[in-house]
Amino acid sequence: MNSYRQPGLVLTDRRFTVPLDHSAPDGETIEIFGREAVATTKAGEDLPWLVYLEGGPGFGARRFNGTEAWLGRAVREFRVLLLDQRGTGLSTPANRQTLPLRGGPDEQAGYLAHFRADSIVQDCELIRTRLTGGAPWTVLGQSFGGFCAVHYLSAAPEGLESVLITGGLPSLDAHADDVYRAAYPRVERKVAAHYARYPQDVDRARAIAAYLAEHRPESGGHLLTPEGFQSLGIVLGTGNGSHQLHYLLENAFVGGARGPELSDAFQEAMRGATSFAGHPLYALMHEAIYGQGPRPTGWAAERVRAEFPQFDAARALAGDGPLLFTGESIHPWHFDVDPALRPLRETAGLLAARTDWPVLYDAERLAANEVPVAAVVYHDDMYVDTGHALRTASSIKGLRTWVTSEYEHDGVRAGGPRVLDRLLALVRGESER
Repeated sequence: MNSYRQPGLVLTDRRFTVPLDHSAPDGETIEIFGREAVATTKAGEDLPWLVYLEGGPGFGARRFNGTEAWLGRAVREFRVLLLDQRGTGLSTPANRQTLPLRGGPDEQAGYLAHFRADSIVQDCELIRTRLTGGAPWTVLGQSFGGFCAVHYLSAAPEGLESVLITGGLPSLDAHADDVYRAAYPRVERKVAAHYARYPQDVDRARAIAAYLAEHRPESGGHLLTPEGFQSLGIVLGTGNGSHQLHYLLENAFVGGARGPELSDAFQEAMRGATSFAGHPLYALMHEAIYGQGPRPTGWAAERVRAEFPQFDAARALAGDGPLLFTGESIHPWHFDVDPALRPLRETAGLLAARTDWPVLYDAERLAANEVPVAAVVYHDDMYVDTGHALRTASSIKGLRTWVTSEYEHDGVRAGGPRVLDRLLALVRGESER
């Protein structure tokens, strides 16, 4: 272990060896990384543990600078473990460079089948017993981390002291088709709100998409397409995402020798915003997190998009209506345009066709839940359907919700200490502090 300090914190890097397949505990192993954070003034105290599960899938735990955001509130009473879920961050990364070591696409897809919430929770349980001596701990789950927390309640509630969920209550039984069928109208509302705020962006977006359709430029080997440009809309579900998108669009064109052209700065910014080089598991596993039972996910976002023709870029450009941005969806074309994903296209197809995903949520066990749970549900959350979330909330015994429009999906970052304070008060049955 390696310990060091940041302002207000003592940090310790921890590594744990866990089975790749928890049903074969004597088989192949992988390494899981977690960063322990404790307040400098409490470093020697026997504190309860809180494990943080990041959103995603495919993202390592956030790298904090000292006691910023919610972490400063958490370390007032917890010893915090910032966990890189398997395959992310420093936890045996899974990407185009490492996955070929497994073999071909069949072997890669079989390997990645062990990278969902069920395996993540089993990792947590092994790590918990090693850190706490068997005592239960508190889980803070952001977005997909909340999905993992609900599975935790289904599979191993004995390991939980309490559960805090921020924007991450999944449907217990919705197929991926249902998830995206609910998502496209939410995204359309967010786009309409953006254009109402920045009406000048309507013409800018059409002009950028038309240029990309005609010229198909590349940036760093990444093919820039109208569909890729539309996917920049993923930021519209965050607190300042609309402003970020507007500032990106306003500087898109420069006057070149042959007339207006997309600037190098814009092309590089678009490449950076749409590349999966830093989080390839997001693209590979995003629909798999909804897989339960024999029905394949089958590129659900792509199939369901056909039910919403207003999102078709070519159709928009052929008419005079606005170009609609898209949100949190993965499509086959992602694996054609992004050099970080191209070698993994067949692997992604095999995951999309898989028909043996284990069921993740135990409705009966959740209905009999005894673990204190509190969840913030963001009104009209672009990433997690509010209706699905509230139905799940009513299905988990004792779960207390805070439904708010004060924050968007990234409220645990934007609201930081206040959001965590409110959830801790809810889970403890206290008045808001």
